[in-house]
Amino acid sequence: MWIAIILIVLVILILFIVGIYNKLVSLKMRVQNAWAQIDTQLKRRFDLIPNLVETIKGYTKHEEGTLTKVIEARNKYVEASGNVEASAEAEKSLAGSLKQLFALAESYPDLKANENFKELQIELTGTEDKIAYSRQFYNDTVTMYNEALMVFPNNIVVSLFGQGKFEPAKFFEIENAEERKNVKVQF
Repeated sequence: MWIAIILIVLVILILFIVGIYNKLVSLKMRVQNAWAQIDTQLKRRFDLIPNLVETIKGYTKHEEGTLTKVIEARNKYVEASGNVEASAEAEKSLAGSLKQLFALAESYPDLKANENFKELQIELTGTEDKIAYSRQFYNDTVTMYNEALMVFPNNIVVSLFGQGKFEPAKFFEIENAEERKNVKVQF
């Protein structure tokens, strides 16, 4: 009889640990999915940039420095692919470069009237909104995952499987308040 009770308690304990483990795996996968959504939107933005640069290039031949900064920032992101911190740094660099680019475009009325430029502005505005939403969703998901890692009894299960299996995720953060603003692409 005592053996049966001990076996039942062991089975319940094992099922409880398996349930926590599966919940943590599910949350970890949600974090990875949320990051993939940000990555998709950032790639979409970065795919728009060559078209934007080419459109602007025809109107602003003597403004190569600004265009070069935008392309360098775009390439920085490609190199950072998959790394949250490096991607956030590339995002910061690109946002600053795009602000300069759109400020430059203000000086060229013919450029502002160009249909291709207008369409790119609309696309970029929509993409910026999606990036902001994706960032928020990612950080919310990271918060849920990190909290799940730290609460009792989940933290015991985490320690059972080693720290390498369930590491806290990093937030997608931008350092100063000015850089937190979306790039404005309206004229």
